[in-house]
Amino acid sequence: MIDSKGYRPNVGIILCNNEGCVFWAKRKGANSWQFPQGGINCDEDPETAMYRELWEETGLQSEHVRILGRTRYWLRYKLPERYLRKNSYPLCIGQKQIWFILQLLTDDSKVRFDCVSKPEFDDWRWVQYWEPLNDVVYFKRKVYRRAMRELGEILVAEHVSVRADSYLLGEAEI
Repeated sequence: MIDSKGYRPNVGIILCNNEGCVFWAKRKGANSWQFPQGGINCDEDPETAMYRELWEETGLQSEHVRILGRTRYWLRYKLPERYLRKNSYPLCIGQKQIWFILQLLTDDSKVRFDCVSKPEFDDWRWVQYWEPLNDVVYFKRKVYRRAMRELGEILVAEHVSVRADSYLLGEAEI
């Protein structure tokens, strides 16, 4: 499903633990790391798609997490020219995403990558909140920064273990 401007609707997921660290996943067979994310199907709203993607990519279900918030608006990024599939119609030039921030409510041993026949990830770790901006592929950095700024404010307001000064310090360093 591609919109009239060439963007594929998508959800992004920032999963945090009780220490305010975030779930950072390694793409299968590559040294490439990212947050869980995925497309929104025609019959889904963003929240439904988020729960489906969460399960497909991490093995976690709705009872394992709590939604703390989501971005107010779609955040967009364009794909570099070399990633465009020019023979497909309609042409997808990038993604528009609604981002969610979730709190893990269960033990992280529930994370698993074998829920689908072709897992997207093969490893993961907890990292400090702003660390993903240093590691994510370059063309996603602006969207990550915008999502993390907006959702980080929710995390600071709601999350017991995250100190506001460390959140602001991390943002200032970027």
